Amino acid sequence: MYKSLRSAIVLGIEGHVIDVELHSSAGLPAITIVGLPDTATNESKDRVRSAIYNSGFDFPLRRITVNLAPAHIKKEHAFFDLAIALGILSVSDQLAETIDLSGYIIIGELALSGRLLPLRGILPIAVMARKSGLKLIAPAANINEIKIIDGLEYYAFETLAETVNYITKNAYSEIKDSAAAVERGFAGEPANIPDLKDVIGQSYARRALEIAAAGGHALMMRGVPGSGKTMLSTCLPGILPAMSFEESLEVSKIYSISGLLKSDRLIEKRAFRSPHHTISEVAMIGGSRIPKPGEVSLAHNGVLFLDEFTEYKNSVLEALRQPLSSGCVTISRAAATYTYPARFMLVAACNPCPCGYFGDPKVVCRCAPASIKKYRARFSGPIIDRIDIQVDVQRVDMKDIKSGAESEST
Repeated sequence: MYKSLRSAIVLGIEGHVIDVELHSSAGLPAITIVGLPDTATNESKDRVRSAIYNSGFDFPLRRITVNLAPAHIKKEHAFFDLAIALGILSVSDQLAETIDLSGYIIIGELALSGRLLPLRGILPIAVMARKSGLKLIAPAANINEIKIIDGLEYYAFETLAETVNYITKNAYSEIKDSAAAVERGFAGEPANIPDLKDVIGQSYARRALEIAAAGGHALMMRGVPGSGKTMLSTCLPGILPAMSFEESLEVSKIYSISGLLKSDRLIEKRAFRSPHHTISEVAMIGGSRIPKPGEVSLAHNGVLFLDEFTEYKNSVLEALRQPLSSGCVTISRAAATYTYPARFMLVAACNPCPCGYFGDPKVVCRCAPASIKKYRARFSGPIIDRIDIQVDVQRVDMKDIKSGAESEST
């Protein structure tokens, strides 16, 4: 017997349909999965077998071949467990369908008990299903993330048995969301971004921030310790315009893939990412054995703040050249090429010299001219060329602090 169902996978930040084909034939009982599966996908046959038994169904004593098409795409993660389980029940005459499953995308990882486990990256699949005019069957644990997408017909279940009950009896009880209701796709988050009115003085640096925000320019602030470089940088997201729904959706898809998305809303605030200077190139740009977004993509449509800019590895800084120019990161692997958006505002902060006090009127610099020259030579020409604005941040004068004059609010 033959059965074909639809599932999905995430490549980059976009969902793609995967056809799950099953064929049952006489022979020694076994499951074979073909179509370039990875280890997690290949292990699904053991999860599916236990889930079917523990859900009260019989596992067929026949040879079953599962094909995941198209074959040239590497199948990663455990998105296909539920579709494979339903296909096995269908080819063994245990699934009397009362609905047409050809119009559904079926995704879900199965526990050995038959429970459906939450998935990472379900938001891009939900967006793709809506655009394709397909319905979605998914784990109930992801329902709040799915509900974000307006106009999508979805069915969320907690177990394999509940899914079978819906397919055979067309019976469905809607799962209530576990958090506040979502209006028009996303809700506002509390604003905890520092206000520029809390910054005393620094009119020159504030003006540089405003110009950088207006044009989306990369900015470098150079100044002595305690001059306020970090606080000025944290105020930058507050003077950027609010994200549009499309921008918010794109950022949320990145965070969904990374497992960082709050389940009941899209991300409305612009990101402010501040990785430590010991970060690796892979963590900054993205990659790993199973590619995932890095800090530059998590800062998409937001701010990437690199404090102690001179302390980052040269390989990390040089890797920023491509995303700063193109606004995206392309990661190539033998099986596939992944592209992640990375259109961010770079804000770098550093000291003017190794001791940190070059040009300070109160503390004498102890650095030799040669060491200062060597310190500033750490930046390559191509990186400096991509930083549009450079500003010196001076220490705030005590008179300005004592005056109590309020600065302009964000």
